[in-house]
Amino acid sequence: MLLCIYNLVMAKELIISREKEIQMLQDCYDSKESQLVIVYGRRRVGKSFLVNQFFDQRFDFKLVGDNRLNKEEQLYNFYDELKRQSGKEIGIPKNWREAFFQLRDYLDTLEDSQKHVVFFDEMPWLDNQKSGFLPAFEYFWNSFGASKNNLMLIVCGSATSWLVDNFDQNKGGLFNRQNCRIYLQPFNLYETEKFLIEKKEINWSKYDICECYMILGGIPYYLNLLTKKLSYSANIDNLFFKKRGALWDEFDHLYKTLFSKSENYIKIVETLFSKKIGMTKKELLEKSKLPNNSAFTKMLRNLEDSGFIRTYRYFGNKKRGTFYQLSDFFTMFYLQFVKDNYGRDEDFWSHNIDSPSRRSWAGLTFEQLCKDHIKQIKQIKQKLSIGGISSDVSSWIVKADKEHKGAQIDLLIDRRDRVINICEMKFSENQYEIKKDYDEDLRNKIAVFKEVTGTKKAIQLIMVTTYGVKQNMYSSIMQDEVTLDDLFRKE
Repeated sequence: MLLCIYNLVMAKELIISREKEIQMLQDCYDSKESQLVIVYGRRRVGKSFLVNQFFDQRFDFKLVGDNRLNKEEQLYNFYDELKRQSGKEIGIPKNWREAFFQLRDYLDTLEDSQKHVVFFDEMPWLDNQKSGFLPAFEYFWNSFGASKNNLMLIVCGSATSWLVDNFDQNKGGLFNRQNCRIYLQPFNLYETEKFLIEKKEINWSKYDICECYMILGGIPYYLNLLTKKLSYSANIDNLFFKKRGALWDEFDHLYKTLFSKSENYIKIVETLFSKKIGMTKKELLEKSKLPNNSAFTKMLRNLEDSGFIRTYRYFGNKKRGTFYQLSDFFTMFYLQFVKDNYGRDEDFWSHNIDSPSRRSWAGLTFEQLCKDHIKQIKQIKQKLSIGGISSDVSSWIVKADKEHKGAQIDLLIDRRDRVINICEMKFSENQYEIKKDYDEDLRNKIAVFKEVTGTKKAIQLIMVTTYGVKQNMYSSIMQDEVTLDDLFRKE
């Protein structure tokens, strides 16, 4: 029996950010109806931590799936947990249907006046091939759980695609059955800084935190591996480049535990990595050499659902269809610097502080960071006082021809008030200086965009930089600027 729910004040003190998710769990617990709660998100993002901390590890029943175990071994774990929780001797179930009958009988012995919480962590790994787990779970919930107004059943898993297929898009017994869906996002910059200061006692500059974010991507598990005893660069060396560093084999482990036939998923992300701006499905098929079938389409959806790639469209060009872009910071850093470098230089990151490859990587990855923060917290919109104005975010590119020079815009904010913000993003150690050649490039970009798209909307240039733009004879081309202080602002 769950003696006491972890109160809201204590949860907020021990869990960094996640205020919305904590409130959702509290609301479900307080509900007078049965609750089927789905918690999903990228691996290492803190799903299990959130649930375990909120309930202070006090559950009426909890089972953790393991991708290394077969059906019989998973059933034994179920038996052992249920015997320990109930305090009664029970038989080892022969199959999942029998296991859920045992769980039902146990829950029937608990007090009706109390709320009871059941937690299935890493549920996708319980559903082995031909295990019969999912039909048994469906029958358990529909025949018993859904009618128990004092039952809160939480399902959690890193294999987001499995949860989407079997809950969000279920056409069978679980169709439209979940009461609450919690999609846990990686930390944003504000939350990352808060985590480092409050949990790790790390006080780095916003510049270093930003660059660290472009490597670890705001993933709490990775951030927790950092230590205040080392500088930012030394921490990265320690995690990636030292022999047997904590993240030296994370890439293979990450994809193998999430996806069957992981080699094909890795081939897709490696292909997308080769073209930072992204590819159409046709381009991706041609370059990856993978077959054009339903399995390929599902792999793309699985990667998107799991937060490894993003989809977007080019401004004003519906014919070009959907573009796919690699968006996972950890994957991008691994492919850029770690894959072919492990063990060669244990202080690689410290030795390459000002190398051209590192500067190029930082510039391109900062663009990705800005895109993520536009979608997640809309800090740029707030800075520009257009937070209440409906707008679309997109990219745009045109190749050079006889009529005009080529141009590329990585971030456009198309506003309903007949204004288009063209955002230029620059990662610099100091104030960024617009010089004559860049001024000419910007003016050409704006002119070509107007000519090719035929837009009648007003064009405003926004500079998104680390420390702002240095005032000179060319800086007047921009209408406004956004800095790290803005990107680190609380939502």
